[in-house]
Amino acid sequence: MPAFTFEKIPPPVRRGPIAPIEQKQRGVIVQILDRFVEARVRRSLKQGKVVILPRDPAKSK
Repeated sequence: MPAFTFEKIPPPVRRGPIAPIEQKQRGVIVQILDRFVEARVRRSLKQGKVVILPRDPAKSK
């Protein structure tokens, strides 16, 4: 027979609205790379090359 036992303590109950999750700002390097990609896509479209369309940044947030 064990000499001691562990008591299970339930987690505290939250009594208010859940705080909204703050959206993080995208990194500066990522923003610069996006600008380079967009410029490259525009150039390729003007030259008539087949390109992959850029993703919509509004949907990725």
